[in-house]
Amino acid sequence: MNAPWPLTVATYNIHSAIGGDGRFAPQRIADVLNEIRADVVALQEVPLGDDRRPDVLAALAASTGYIPVAGPTIDRPGRHYGNAVLSRYPVNAVRYLDLRFGRSEPRGALDADIDCHGHPLRVVATHLGLRPAERRAQVKKLLETFDTDAMPVLLLGDLNEWFMWGRPLRWLTTRFEKTPAPNTFPSLRPLFALDRIWIHPRQRLVKVWTHRSHLARIASDHLPLVAHIAG
Repeated sequence: MNAPWPLTVATYNIHSAIGGDGRFAPQRIADVLNEIRADVVALQEVPLGDDRRPDVLAALAASTGYIPVAGPTIDRPGRHYGNAVLSRYPVNAVRYLDLRFGRSEPRGALDADIDCHGHPLRVVATHLGLRPAERRAQVKKLLETFDTDAMPVLLLGDLNEWFMWGRPLRWLTTRFEKTPAPNTFPSLRPLFALDRIWIHPRQRLVKVWTHRSHLARIASDHLPLVAHIAG
């Protein structure tokens, strides 16, 4: 059995592939992903093909060679948009968690089981809401899904939360233990740690960093967050 470790994972809010210069340029996002060369990537704010934008996920997969998995949070006529996962390894199962809260923009989580050369890995990719009460409800729902130790679990995405003593981050830290949280937003001058990577068990997390290339600074309003995890 081939061992994939250390595995490189990343989370990246691509801002609909609209860069800091206001240009819609999916190829720049693809080029950033090719710079990072991660094995598994969680994406947020992904156009999935609708009246507004073409299918950016399909374009990214074609330019990078990843296996794409879409997790739409808005899925109605004329609007198809949300989260996604890109993987170098086969995806064995996919689940979707509805995190809608009141009349806020619909949110959700994409929950995928990935086979890394026979080593199972559960990846939960999400993008939480803008209001504190919304994030509290969403984190409670997420934590309810982590009820098994059958395989390592990764939680990654844009949590829209930067106050370390807020309840959502405290609850997540209790479940996953504290992890490094470099600033990722805004990309030109990062001030806030909106994007996070957690893994259970915690000792598998080796290193966390932001990808700060020149291209990454202009391709989106977030920088990618990257991590190495061990077996």
